Amino acid sequence: MTGEEYIDRADESLDATYEAPMSLAEYVDTVLETPEIAAHASKYLLAAIETAGTRTVIEEGEERQRYRFFDDPHNDGEHAILGNTEVLNAFVDDLRSIAAGRGKDEKIVWLEGPTATGKSELKRCLINGLREYSKTPEGRRYTVEWNVAGAGDADSALTYGDTPIEDEDDWYASPVQVHPLTVFPQDVRRELLTELNARLDDHAEIRVEGELDPFSREAYDYLEEQYRRQGVEDLFSAVTDPGHLRVKNFVVDVGQGIGVLHSEDEGTPKERLVGSWMHGMLRELDSRGRKNPQAFSYDGVLSQGNGLLTVVEDAAQHADLLQKLLNVPDEGRVKLDKGIGMDVDTQMVIISNPDLEAQLNQHADREGQDPLKALKRRLDKHEFTYLTNLSLEAQLLRRELTNETTVWDPDSWEELEERIQEPLTVSVRDEQASVTEKELAPHTVEAAALYAVVSRLDAASLPNGLDLVDKALLFDRGYLMEGDERVDIEDYDLETTEHDGDHGIPVTYVRDVVADLLHEERDRHHPDLPVEHVIMPRDVLNAVAEGMIDAPVFSTTEASEYEERVVPVKNHVFGEQEQDVLDAMMRDKRVDEDTVEEYIEHVYAWAADEQIENPRGELVDPDPLKMKVFEIEHLGRFDESNYAGDDPDDAVEEFRTDKIITALNRHAWQRRDEEFRVGDVAPKEIPVIKTVLGSHDWDDVERTYEDFDPRQWDEPPSNTETARLKEKTIENMVEMHGYSEAAAELTSRHVMSQVSYRWD
Repeated sequence: MTGEEYIDRADESLDATYEAPMSLAEYVDTVLETPEIAAHASKYLLAAIETAGTRTVIEEGEERQRYRFFDDPHNDGEHAILGNTEVLNAFVDDLRSIAAGRGKDEKIVWLEGPTATGKSELKRCLINGLREYSKTPEGRRYTVEWNVAGAGDADSALTYGDTPIEDEDDWYASPVQVHPLTVFPQDVRRELLTELNARLDDHAEIRVEGELDPFSREAYDYLEEQYRRQGVEDLFSAVTDPGHLRVKNFVVDVGQGIGVLHSEDEGTPKERLVGSWMHGMLRELDSRGRKNPQAFSYDGVLSQGNGLLTVVEDAAQHADLLQKLLNVPDEGRVKLDKGIGMDVDTQMVIISNPDLEAQLNQHADREGQDPLKALKRRLDKHEFTYLTNLSLEAQLLRRELTNETTVWDPDSWEELEERIQEPLTVSVRDEQASVTEKELAPHTVEAAALYAVVSRLDAASLPNGLDLVDKALLFDRGYLMEGDERVDIEDYDLETTEHDGDHGIPVTYVRDVVADLLHEERDRHHPDLPVEHVIMPRDVLNAVAEGMIDAPVFSTTEASEYEERVVPVKNHVFGEQEQDVLDAMMRDKRVDEDTVEEYIEHVYAWAADEQIENPRGELVDPDPLKMKVFEIEHLGRFDESNYAGDDPDDAVEEFRTDKIITALNRHAWQRRDEEFRVGDVAPKEIPVIKTVLGSHDWDDVERTYEDFDPRQWDEPPSNTETARLKEKTIENMVEMHGYSEAAAELTSRHVMSQVSYRWD
């Protein structure tokens, strides 16, 4: 686009965001047509979250609905909160109760958790989401602004009805985003809200309970006094004339409907809560012998967050302030000064590390005499934990190492598994400012993420026969494959415990270890190879485990415990690397889908002991020879001893019945549509078929390549079967699994060094 076109685009964006100011009467007509835009703070926040919609995720082995709002969709996922869906859903449930006035109005939402669990992302996600929602027609947010210019001039009496707007600089908006309906007297407002709520399709009624803010009240009272002196009868109409009062929409942001108190903010409790007096202004602003609220800064967290959201981050730094907030949620009022108070409508959220809880419990042994008991009663705690999902941790680690921000939303576990295992290329700048591309080989990010997750799981809750890697996989995909059978998490009687995710290796530590590896000058383990800049899974696992002894973030006990957990992770990752090599070596021996379908059709005909019609309308007679050949050559399950001629023995018959027909029917039924049709299911998607056809072992390799010698893999003699097989394997690893040639070389060498004993 040209420069002019970009300017036009910017104009369109702002035109869609802002409206022209309107009169109070026009605003009332607007909210009568669209009542939702008059929502109080908690209801508005809830609407912003729900409007973004939901998506289905699997966390801790359970299928859950996740609000897309927390994926930071308006910011391309940059500050998405990964995981903790159950905690976020509980937070939304609280908002729903608060918005409807169902007994939680006095609560302050408290989000607690260790570092690097997503609490800071929540704050940014709330800010981004509310800002963008306020730019939409359904999310418009409004306040009032006043013009009292000339009201005190002796030479010109006030008029209304046709008052021209001479100078835009004379308009001053409410500094605390006061709700436009607070301009109305209480009795009129009640009547108006009754009509508004009657038009709502929602059980949570709109509440506007406060009064005008002190700044606006000063302007209102001043105008009312001037018009009363003139003997004007319709005082409310005069004061709210469009020449004095107008309603404007504003874009929600920090300081405009969102107040954020940072850990480094200082001042007295009152300054941090509502602001401070500007003493020089008090001498210049006439307020009939008292302090003028228009000389107040209104830069405190409640003032900025009035009308929507107040966030106290790192709340342990502001523990003294929390007691001052005791009555704010239920009374909805704070004081600027002894004689001047301010009504506030805001949803309060405090965010802290676990150290705040220690401060709150310092007097717990005094039981009924605990001075913090009233505060603790008002705090509604939700605990963020470390991620216990492998896929989420892998995604988070990639975010930490790169600029990737897109939230993964795969259609299947297979697609998600590919994302977890895929390689990662990172640009590294050295001291000479030159940029080098370095590669984390396939399974490297997965290995690092899996190790972090395994360190966070409760080993005491493991069922017999499972290890922590199994538990991590169950929490991520919800099932394990035991041989040919898929076993769901419910069948293992495995549930989360209070210790899952409450401690472990933080992602920031793993990120720093990987970053150090990326900046090393030379390869640590294989300097003799003609490969550069490749980091392998074992490089990262060893570095993470070895570095914990000296890392201050871990105690000696923690470092020892986590170091012991690296072994099952190494075993699992090696198994996946081994399977990649096997798949690449045996790629040419894979059976095509048509052959699989033909075999299954013959098995069905065999079971029916008669001719059947396949999905293509063709008649199929059971062919014993075709089934026998498939089972021996492709499945590798049986040999000639299992057959008398072409007739199968009991083992083959049991396999056909239990592992093919029953499994196929079950899989098809689980994925059925309104018309149940087995023929519509892709055979190679059936777990049992994928297992027997997609998995090869070293016996298959030895049987297929009789002259292959894995001990020659590193430097195979030319014109040998080993050399030809290696060349083909490297090529297939690149094409099938995304390896670079260097990573394929290193991975295959590592695998061959571990399995060559099989040929002894």
